[in-house]
Amino acid sequence: MTSSAQMIGWAHTTFGKLGAPDVETLMAEVATAAVADAGLDPSDIEFISAGVYGHGFSDQSFHAALVGAGSPDLAQVPAVRVENACATGSAALFTALDAVAAGRARAALVIGAEKMTAVPGDVAAGALLSACHRPTELKYGSFAAVFGELARRYAERYGDQRLALARIAAKNHRNGLRNPYAHLHKDFSVEFCATESPQNPMVAPPLLRTDCSLISDGAAALVIASPDVARTARRSVSWLSRVQANDHMAIDARADALAFDGARRAFLGALSAAGLTLSDLDLLETHDCFTQAELLQYEAFGLAAPGQAGSVLEAGDTERDGKLPVNVSGGLKAKGHPIGATGVSQHIMAAMQLVGEAGEMQLPRVERAAVFNMGGVAVANYASMLAVTR
Repeated sequence: MTSSAQMIGWAHTTFGKLGAPDVETLMAEVATAAVADAGLDPSDIEFISAGVYGHGFSDQSFHAALVGAGSPDLAQVPAVRVENACATGSAALFTALDAVAAGRARAALVIGAEKMTAVPGDVAAGALLSACHRPTELKYGSFAAVFGELARRYAERYGDQRLALARIAAKNHRNGLRNPYAHLHKDFSVEFCATESPQNPMVAPPLLRTDCSLISDGAAALVIASPDVARTARRSVSWLSRVQANDHMAIDARADALAFDGARRAFLGALSAAGLTLSDLDLLETHDCFTQAELLQYEAFGLAAPGQAGSVLEAGDTERDGKLPVNVSGGLKAKGHPIGATGVSQHIMAAMQLVGEAGEMQLPRVERAAVFNMGGVAVANYASMLAVTR
């Protein structure tokens, strides 16, 4: 699906363990800021789509109404809340794009937010496990352990990937140093990321702490506008295409859990709909909730043949100066992963690159960028192909 709607403004908190007490406060930090960045007034916004996972992290629900509670100028704008596991942010975004494409709104506000650090670690782990198929996957004990199982199966089929996973972690942490919004600004060597130690303990065998994204607080917002509204904006980013594809929730219900077929269909479907090939892309922001996820995505997207993702990393193809820079923002691995905010943040990171506003993260030349965000273990998959309008 192509879209005439355009992204014309955005706002982004830092990610991390933040002082903001709740989701309402986090959303308020970015809501009117994004509208102002778009050159609009709150009265111009005709639809709000809020993405908050919420489950287990707070007793407060009815998140769509919280936007207006924190930003009274938006309290009377029609609003909905969307949830689709770790793809919640992109689900909220696609909902707003549909509203603008259908003519139901000329300008829509998309907000993704999560407050994750206010609950104990075991509560957070239980909340995240609910993004899996509990009847068949509760036995693994944690969401991380499900990806650990995928890493174990991959190693059994193709050989040990400890070095490849470490290269992903080190790359994304190195990139995160340039991102002022990132949760973690630490440069970890490949050797450190590949070695179990008291500073890098085993989390879910064979995954180490450096293989796992961070539990973070944060919010991100962007404004979607119809072409007539976007025409007067100071800059805008367009969707060349966007695709959502789903897969079986339980990994063992799939023909091959390592194939990430839903991710493949979403990404290659969007690439095809835009009339592009991988070589046409200048940037990919992808969903590295675990290093194993990024590795499997390389193969699902066609960057490498099955079992060969390690060679792409060894060649440096996904580094900042590689053939296709991947996660120059630091990805979820270093930037952080406040669930509802992630998909919105990824699109903002790509948009900033396209319009030349990425600061120290900026690549020399970005004309087309891809974004991939997934919910669960590649269950709900969202892919966008973006280009600068002006």
